[in-house]
Amino acid sequence: MTDWPILSVTTFLPLVGAVFILLTRGDPAMVACNARNVALWTSLITFVVSLLIWANFESASAEFQFVERADWLPAFNISYHMGVDGISLFFVLLATLLTPLCILASWEAIETRVKEYMIAFLVLETLMVGMFCALDLVVFYMFFEGVLLPMFLIIGVWGGARRVYAAFKFFLYTLLGSVLMLIAILAMYYDAGTTDIPVLMRHGFHPSWQIWLWLAFFASFAVKVPMWPVHTWLPDAHVEAPTAGSVILAGVLLKMGGYGFLRFSLPLFPEASATFAPLVFALSIVAIIYTSLVALAQEDMKKLIAYSSVAHMGFVTIGIFVVNKQGIEGAIVQMLSHGVVSAALFLCVGVVYDRMHSRLIDSYGGLVYRMPVYAFTFLVFILASIGMPGTSGFVGEFLALVGAYKYNSWIASLAATGVILGAAYSLWLYRRVIYGKLEKEKLKDILDMNWREITVFAPLILVTIWMGVYPASFLTPMHASVDKLIRDYEKARAASAEPGDTPVVRLARLIGGGDQR
Repeated sequence: MTDWPILSVTTFLPLVGAVFILLTRGDPAMVACNARNVALWTSLITFVVSLLIWANFESASAEFQFVERADWLPAFNISYHMGVDGISLFFVLLATLLTPLCILASWEAIETRVKEYMIAFLVLETLMVGMFCALDLVVFYMFFEGVLLPMFLIIGVWGGARRVYAAFKFFLYTLLGSVLMLIAILAMYYDAGTTDIPVLMRHGFHPSWQIWLWLAFFASFAVKVPMWPVHTWLPDAHVEAPTAGSVILAGVLLKMGGYGFLRFSLPLFPEASATFAPLVFALSIVAIIYTSLVALAQEDMKKLIAYSSVAHMGFVTIGIFVVNKQGIEGAIVQMLSHGVVSAALFLCVGVVYDRMHSRLIDSYGGLVYRMPVYAFTFLVFILASIGMPGTSGFVGEFLALVGAYKYNSWIASLAATGVILGAAYSLWLYRRVIYGKLEKEKLKDILDMNWREITVFAPLILVTIWMGVYPASFLTPMHASVDKLIRDYEKARAASAEPGDTPVVRLARLIGGGDQR
């Protein structure tokens, strides 16, 4: 397996399918049918290949595996460098799992420009996988920013009535922060002479540089998470995006920010990360409480789930910056769980929207009498969203809160209020949509889920229960990489620590050049 460029195959195989679809000609109905089939089979094969990465992954190793390197811009010491470790492994699998499910979910929902739609999704898959595999900052940045283009088109072309506004808002918010990150990458290249990520991890940037580099990267990753108060693009993007677009947006694209904190902020800028940790905790707690309360006030199902995503990602950012094993592993599991569960919740909204063409909660009620299979499916993911034991949501939130409690009991206590509020808005949503009297005339003839829809939800239910019942199968491959991340972080912190250090003292020392308190 080490001699086979499996990461490049996984990354670029969807592009092969996209080119094949691009070259198809003939009757529009036949072209649309061929586009759907090619996109589905290409994404399924890509998922199978990605499973081989997991099957051959050495869990005991903390090093990057399946490494591929080729000269790209040798004169500038920039190379095509790919590899995965225990932190990035499951994000690759998450992207390859959700893509074929999105294509299946769009089978009948998308009727116009089907060929272009399928090409956009396959290109998006390549960019997502490449971003999680990239081990060179320039390569990472190209994939990281490239993701914006197909998602911009998916929202702007196939979205709702305000799709152009939502697409531009999404694009401008995410692009602005990324421009600052590009400036930081140029500064890092100037200082280290390379953009190779493993080399940069050993470089040790001067403390006076770290504050500005950390802030530049934070500007990009905070928008992607998204953290409060730069989260306002998310509800609009979710509401206007087609169902499959919302699935990828919530399932994978929101994880780009959390992954960036783990891959860059902690290992490259440990001193600045420790200094700004209180800021991250404050913003995360505000996000958890505030957006949970906003979710309680929503009448649109998609908006409610979108605001809940901001709250759930607050647990992730807290878990990352407490920098202990439970916190970081809890944050990773929470991101994976949220990727599956939130994707499934948006798909649940899509099922009834395809039948009723309404996302308003008041348009429903009593669906359990007409759609019992749908009611059961929806219940599984609602319980996972509120962290029911035996589901994936419990494992991630529990570990993140344990890690937060070890760091500071007040942070854990304030974050835990999000669990209570999450149960409130999730169960409120489920009760109003599923239970009650079947009074709406249009609902009396509504049909339960068909086999295609059941096929979409079945693997998501399996993963949700699997992660909740047997989390060790996901946690074990992470252990070595997380241990190394924490060990390197603590070593760097110990080397620069001084007696009486506090965040304010550290910040003053960083601004002052790192040589004075």
